[in-house]
Amino acid sequence: MDTLLDHIMGVMEDAFDPAYGEAWTRRQVSDSLAMPNIHVLVADEDGKPPAADQPAAGFALSRRVADEEELLLIAVRMEARGQSLGTRLLGQFFASARAAGVERVFLEMREGNPAEKFYLSQGFTPIGRRKLYYLGKDGVRRDAITFAKTLG
Repeated sequence: MDTLLDHIMGVMEDAFDPAYGEAWTRRQVSDSLAMPNIHVLVADEDGKPPAADQPAAGFALSRRVADEEELLLIAVRMEARGQSLGTRLLGQFFASARAAGVERVFLEMREGNPAEKFYLSQGFTPIGRRKLYYLGKDGVRRDAITFAKTLG
């Protein structure tokens, strides 16, 4: 599990803007991986599982309950962006979820997150809002937007 954790944390440290405090700690990721309903995909720049001694370029972490799944985190290293890795990771996530009988997937993000455009392009629709849910390291509170996608 240490290699998997190292892969995830390498991407996490590179991909998330520290100003928003959205990156998880090593402990948070480790604790989540110990849960039975957590699923993770890790990819190199070609979208394949990375070798143990090679860095990962992206990952997706999700939680499945019955016929629903929540995408908790998806991240791609800065230098691997713009090469469709996020789209490939999300495609693998959708395929895995469908194979497990998942009918609907959810995610939540802070308002103003530039990833919103990506999620909309992948078929997610905004379905709810939590007012002033996220507190950034700058002390500013931002709304959380909940998105859903029905898998066909």
